[in-house]
Amino acid sequence: MKTKHPNPEHLRDFTTDARVLLIAAIAVVVATAGLFAGIALLKLIRLATNIAYFGQFSLADLKLQDTPLGLAAVIVPVIGALIIGLMARFGSEKIRGHGIPEAIEAILLGRSRLDAKVAILKPLSSAISIGSGGPFGAEGPIIMTGGAIGSLIAQMLPVSDNERKTLLVAGAAAGMTTVFGTPIAAIMLAVELLLFEWTPRSFIPVAVAAIIAEVERTMLHLPGPIFPFQGGMEISFVGLGGWVAIGICAGLLSGLLTQMVYACEDGFQKLPIHWMWWPMIGGLVVGIGGLIEPRALGVGYDNIADMLDGRTIATAALILLVVKAIIWSVALGSGTSGGVLAPLLIMGGAMGAVLAGILPTADPGFWALLAMAATMGGTMRAPLTATFFAVELTGNTHMLVPLIAACAAAHAVTVLLMKRSILTEKIARRGHHLVREYRVDPFALTRVREVMTSNVESVPSTMTLHGAAAFLTAPETRHPSFPVVNEDGHVLGLIDPPAILRWRRAGTHRTTTLGELLAGSKVTLAYPDEYLEGLSDKLLMANVSHLPVVAREDARLVGYVGWKDLMRVRSRKQAEERDRSTLIGFGTRRGKKEDVVESL
Repeated sequence: MKTKHPNPEHLRDFTTDARVLLIAAIAVVVATAGLFAGIALLKLIRLATNIAYFGQFSLADLKLQDTPLGLAAVIVPVIGALIIGLMARFGSEKIRGHGIPEAIEAILLGRSRLDAKVAILKPLSSAISIGSGGPFGAEGPIIMTGGAIGSLIAQMLPVSDNERKTLLVAGAAAGMTTVFGTPIAAIMLAVELLLFEWTPRSFIPVAVAAIIAEVERTMLHLPGPIFPFQGGMEISFVGLGGWVAIGICAGLLSGLLTQMVYACEDGFQKLPIHWMWWPMIGGLVVGIGGLIEPRALGVGYDNIADMLDGRTIATAALILLVVKAIIWSVALGSGTSGGVLAPLLIMGGAMGAVLAGILPTADPGFWALLAMAATMGGTMRAPLTATFFAVELTGNTHMLVPLIAACAAAHAVTVLLMKRSILTEKIARRGHHLVREYRVDPFALTRVREVMTSNVESVPSTMTLHGAAAFLTAPETRHPSFPVVNEDGHVLGLIDPPAILRWRRAGTHRTTTLGELLAGSKVTLAYPDEYLEGLSDKLLMANVSHLPVVAREDARLVGYVGWKDLMRVRSRKQAEERDRSTLIGFGTRRGKKEDVVESL
């Protein structure tokens, strides 16, 4: 007899439907709103800088190190931090920090809902923080602001939680693209950090948002690439050794920076004062650091350009690295507002400039660029994002292989040395754990026939209610429930002790047959060729722990499956990763311990 199979339409590669086009269309609106919000934030930062350090209400591109304030400049970050502390306490505490952990938390725990306060206060607080000398980047706050805009637009529309998440991340991707002109890296950031899935339903709208933001920023004549770099290095094994070495160093630096940030945060937690005042202490450290090395203040994009041009000598790079690391970790640990991407690039690039003299010969700026990307990728645990980010920042596609080598090495170091990244540590400290490994669900790969019990114990429909009660309570009965079948082998339903009690309490006569009791009842059935992914939904909807399995050809009972069978699939998957054995032996058979014992 020819075996029937389920409708192939239900076994597609992806579950995405045409609704993704609607969400993509909404993402266009989100991207445009995120773009203008990002541009507004960049101008706010420049305005705040000019007011704080030069007393000018203008958008001129003035440098912090040219301020006429002298020693009085130490007070500027303190005043800015006081304003941020007041905004966080009386506005929204969610404006504290660099933004990405807050976006992740909203996605995972808050049904992707961010309120209007965040959309307004986050960019404003970040502009004050960075404009008053805070050693941060604008990208984190813009990512969160774009995400808040996407979430607010989604909250006004009838969308699912997953669609709201997609629009939040679309806004975040548009925000990142606005600052750096890196749409591919923005998409990769969404995949590696924010979406927690890899599906067309989320990828397509996010890609649309990033691309639209890039097109619109180009039409507005924003620069791209913002740090052009034409250097490189000849590919060789010697070069490969250098790429891996700089990646390892970047991974160690990533671990150190992460530890510094959270050590500072732990220190602030012990202070006997309200957290509103902590940013002022961080601001004082920033001000003092600015006196030592003025280039460590603000977003520091000029530092990145100088390193890529090879204009930063090792001594100056070392001073910049040390000062930037200290004031950044203290300020971020104090709970002020600002991003991490630009500081990571600067600190990583400074390390690369310091080590360039002992690494294989390459074009000026080459090692600084590799260290920038590897430090970013290692600290954020996002190697692909960092790789494409560096390529798009510089416009140099020839750097792809060295970059991925360095980023992979840094990623390996941080994954092996640290339990969590700088982004997820904050979430963990709030009592939540998340796993950033995406795998195919084993339920989606396993059919019912692979786990079901084929030797099924059933009861006939002619059995009486009294007989069923005696059968279920007999000492030799091994299972809590049994399928009831008629003379043709068709399943009429299931019986278990609770069902027997319900019938007895309802006054049903003890001689009534199970066939009479189950006549007309709806039975939830499983099929041998269906996947456990669908079976788990059936168990949940029917509120049962077991289901009879019937053949599609004639609906005759062929098996029985329950939740324990599903759990065994999970256990088997874990065993595949845990147990090690040799499948091909040379001379002597090797394998699991029990295999060796059996062979003896």
